Amino acid sequence: MINGLMLIKATAANSSGIVKEVKGIKGVTDAYLVFGRFDIVIFLEAEDFPKLKDLAKKISSIKGIKSTETLPQGE
Repeated sequence: MINGLMLIKATAANSSGIVKEVKGIKGVTDAYLVFGRFDIVIFLEAEDFPKLKDLAKKISSIKGIKSTETLPQGE
C-alpha cells in the first residue's frame, strides 16, 4: 500500500462540490477545504505507485480543478 496527498487549486465556486465528489472515489480516504496557497487537500491510498498515479490523474480531470500537486509517501 502507498499513501499520498494531493494539493488542489480550484475555482472558488466549485471547491466544496469537488470535495464531495472526490470523497466518493475509491482510493480517497479523506478530503478537506483548506486555507492558504491551495484550496483542497486530498488523502489518497493505492496498492502501488502506478495506481496512485492513475488515481491522481482521474482526480485532476474533475471540472473546476485548476492545478494539482501530488505528494507520494516516502520510505
